[in-house]
Amino acid sequence: MKIQIEKQLLKSLALMASMIEARDAYTGGHLWRVSQYCRQLAEVAGLPGEMVFLSGLGGFLHDIGKVAIPDEILGKRGELTDPQYEVVKTHPGIGTVLLQEHPLGELALAAVHQHHEWINGSGYPQRLAGDQISLIARIVSIADAFDALTSTRPYRRETTPAAAVSALKLERGTQFDAHLLDVFAQWVENGAAAGIVGHSDDGVALVRCPACGPVIAVSADARAGDTAYCRICGTAHRLHPDKATFVAEPQVRKANAEELRPRPETRPIEAFLAQAPAAVTV
Repeated sequence: MKIQIEKQLLKSLALMASMIEARDAYTGGHLWRVSQYCRQLAEVAGLPGEMVFLSGLGGFLHDIGKVAIPDEILGKRGELTDPQYEVVKTHPGIGTVLLQEHPLGELALAAVHQHHEWINGSGYPQRLAGDQISLIARIVSIADAFDALTSTRPYRRETTPAAAVSALKLERGTQFDAHLLDVFAQWVENGAAAGIVGHSDDGVALVRCPACGPVIAVSADARAGDTAYCRICGTAHRLHPDKATFVAEPQVRKANAEELRPRPETRPIEAFLAQAPAAVTV
C-alpha cells in the first residue's frame, strides 16, 4: 500500500509522541536517540531508503502509548510490582489504538505494537516469534533496549555503550534478532554511537543535575550563563561551558511552576520531517 506523506500530519504524530518526554523528565532525548539508533541500524544493515525512514519513525513513535501510563508508575524509583508491570505492558496496545485513528498511523503501527515482542516468543503483547515480528519492530527493540541501558533511569544510573552491548548479546537470538544485533553491536563497537549516547539532539549533550543526579535536557539554543531547571528536584542551575556541553551550578532558589513547564523541543522533529519522503510503501 502506497501512503502519501503530508508533513503537517507527520508532525502531529511526532508532537503526540513528544508528550511522553514532557511527562517523564528522566527520558529527555529518548525518542530522538532511539530514532537515530534505528536509522543507523537500518542503514548499516543495508536496508533501502524507505525502510531507513520508517525505522527512524518507528523509533520516534514506539512509546506513544505510555501517554496513558500513570505518573506514579512511569517515574517510580525502584522495581515495579507485578500489577504495575502489567499496567506498563498495556502501552503497545494503547499506542496502537492511538495510531489507528491517525491518517498516517499505519506507517508505525507494527513498530509501536510489536517492539516488546521477543524473537523466542516470550515477549508481549501477543507473544509473536521470529519473522512474525516485523523487521522494523525488531530494529526498534534493539535500539530501545540499548538506550535504556545507556541512560539514567529513576532506579539506576546509566551504563557504558560497551557494557550495554555486552548485556544485549546475552539475549542474542532470544530477545533480539541475532543478525540485527550483530550488525548493531559492531556499529557501536566501532565508536559510531558516541554522538548519540548522552545527547537529546544532534550536538546537544545532556547535562547532569548535581543536586539529585538525573539528566537535564537543555535546549539546543542554550548558552553560557543561561539558567536550566531540573524537573526532578526543581533546582535552578547556572550553565557553565565544559568542552562540548555544560556543567550545571546549583542556585539557591527553586524553580517555579512556569519554569518547570515541559517545553518539547521541535528542532529534532523538524530535522526528521526534512528527511521524510513524499510517499512510502507499507
